[in-house]
Amino acid sequence: MAFFDQLLKLFRRNPKPGSTKNIMLTGYWPPTNSMLQPFSTNTELNPEGWAGENWEGRGYDLHAFFPQFDSYPNDKLGFGDFSVDYQSTSSDFWRITEALHPCAIITFSLGRKDVWVIERLQRNLAEWRDDFRAPCQPTPAPPDDSIPANSVRTSSLPIEAIEQAINDAGIPNIAAGISSDGGGKFLSEYIAYHGVWYQAIHTRESSPRRCVAAGHIHVGKFPTLDARKAALITVRTVIETVNRILQPDGDEVGTLADTADVDVSARAPD
Repeated sequence: MAFFDQLLKLFRRNPKPGSTKNIMLTGYWPPTNSMLQPFSTNTELNPEGWAGENWEGRGYDLHAFFPQFDSYPNDKLGFGDFSVDYQSTSSDFWRITEALHPCAIITFSLGRKDVWVIERLQRNLAEWRDDFRAPCQPTPAPPDDSIPANSVRTSSLPIEAIEQAINDAGIPNIAAGISSDGGGKFLSEYIAYHGVWYQAIHTRESSPRRCVAAGHIHVGKFPTLDARKAALITVRTVIETVNRILQPDGDEVGTLADTADVDVSARAPD
């Protein structure tokens, strides 16, 4: 009976078929995995319990996915969701998006500078930096055969608004900036490209899995709690944009009923 009650609740919250209330967050290396921990539904990764349901009463559920590392930085590959490997990343991405049908995607990864870098564009590259496990290049490369190699897809996040919100917040030692140089030809840009690619596929209002915002942020080597503060400011800013698109009249956005019984928990270690 509880299962049917859950379905009825989801149905009542779904006035606009095709747009869900699921926001997908992904991380890679520390601190991006630990900063997203409260929003993982995997109890092994987040034993304190999922904090993403109807987050801050804003009507959206936050779902976070990230790898674990036995001894970072010695362990460069990690295990579980989104291990630092092209094939695993792509497989996990399409599996999870098939389950969540996210209305927005924010991908995060570790950057080289102590700056909150919002990436303006991502490239459909034919050649990438080698990863840590054979085959060391993506298969296929470029990943997206719907447009020419080395073509660009741009972020649909409110990048200027995120930059201003982070800088206005006054988080110690965290400054935000915008980059138009691409994501670095490695796993950061690879997962970032998947995010903007997915959004481009599902951008139309008529799409049965509409996604209205996606983009990538490089996170500096900040303390986890400071990085988490900046991540939450980012999510709030993105939700404002999502609301303007999906709820122009203030209507409630619902979750697709078919996500209720789909397993999106972390994969077993390789």
